[in-house]
Amino acid sequence: MDVFGVHHDLIAEYEAFTSSLVAVRDPDIESHLDDERERKTRWPDPKLALNPTFRSGGTVAALCDDGLLHPLCREYFRHKEHENDPGSRTLSLHQHQREAIAAADRGDSYVLTTGTGSGKSLTYIVPIVHEVLRRPKPDGISAIVVYPMNALANSQLHELEKYLTWGVPQESRKVTFARYTGQEDAEQKLQVLRNKPDILLTNYVMLEYLLTRPDERRELIGAARGLRFLALDELHTYRGRQGADVALLVRRLRDACEAPDLQCIGTSATMATGVTFAEARKEIAKVATRLFGTEIRPDRVIGETLERSAPPAASCASPASTPASAPPCNASPPASTA
Repeated sequence: MDVFGVHHDLIAEYEAFTSSLVAVRDPDIESHLDDERERKTRWPDPKLALNPTFRSGGTVAALCDDGLLHPLCREYFRHKEHENDPGSRTLSLHQHQREAIAAADRGDSYVLTTGTGSGKSLTYIVPIVHEVLRRPKPDGISAIVVYPMNALANSQLHELEKYLTWGVPQESRKVTFARYTGQEDAEQKLQVLRNKPDILLTNYVMLEYLLTRPDERRELIGAARGLRFLALDELHTYRGRQGADVALLVRRLRDACEAPDLQCIGTSATMATGVTFAEARKEIAKVATRLFGTEIRPDRVIGETLERSAPPAASCASPASTPASAPPCNASPPASTA
């Protein structure tokens, strides 16, 4: 179907219908209507929006085969529809997700600055799960993930349930997780204190309480001694006075957990500034280093890598007006970074 042709014909027919109802005799009004028609005021041209095509980073199964991920990740990270579904196929990763997994494997701290819907949560969840499987920490907390809003923590809790429990036999559920944000009732809080999870989801206000309330500090901060990962989601929300408070909180947590080698991870879709990505990386690395109190190198600020969805304008040509060597407009687009 030629959608542009349909659009053109529809407007032409409707315009002919409406203009036939009234005969304009005033020349000024007729001139005004003609001007509107010329400027397409009533029926503007259609707007097109293209979703970005992220460059492929391979599959979780392939990374397991390469030894970059623990074999059980192949069973966890699959497309699943319901709680009894083991998954129809392995997850496909984007290039920025693979780069994050590789950075985590090298022990580096890093920041993701990719757009909304780019799968930023997997850039820290997959490495955390891999590390828990690789080096189990019985009755200890390996990672704390901090969200600025409880709604985000609730959403991530569902994602962890889907990946780590749906369709997974009980004996293969090797990674535990829990939410501790202040929404829980007394019984739920007691369960977290008694059964320390590998991954703890919280918010920065509750994290402050974990460091100051005697019971939480003894049970949870004690269990987090030697903490391996700290992830701050929506990093751009920590600015000004709140940013200063969170920066101090991170340093106090590192000291309380006796974790000098703590790997810090930040994600944000709106932190990129600067004329070029190289400039933005330097600025983001500077801010993240100040916030986390650990070095974030510019090359560890990871952005998205896109595949071109259409051929460049210069290479899209009409056969009637260009040499035979020029590719026609319907040629398959070359794969390149946008």
